[in-house]
Amino acid sequence: MTRRTHTRSDIAAALPRFAFLMAALFAPLMAMQSVQAGADSLIEDNRKLASGAGIVLVVGLQRG
Repeated sequence: MTRRTHTRSDIAAALPRFAFLMAALFAPLMAMQSVQAGADSLIEDNRKLASGAGIVLVVGLQRG
C-alpha cells in the first residue's frame, strides 16, 4: 500500500467520527435557535427565602 493510499484510508476512517462530533457539538445550537421564547414566557420561578433563613443555617452548621 502506498503512502498516499494509506493517508486516504485514514481520512476515510476518521470522517464518520468527525461528522458525529460536529453533529453532537452543533445540535444544541440548532435547537436553541428554534425555540420561540418571548418576554412573556416564564422559565423559572423567582422564590425568595424567608428573612432569617441564612442565620438559621449558619447556627445549625456551627452546632453540627
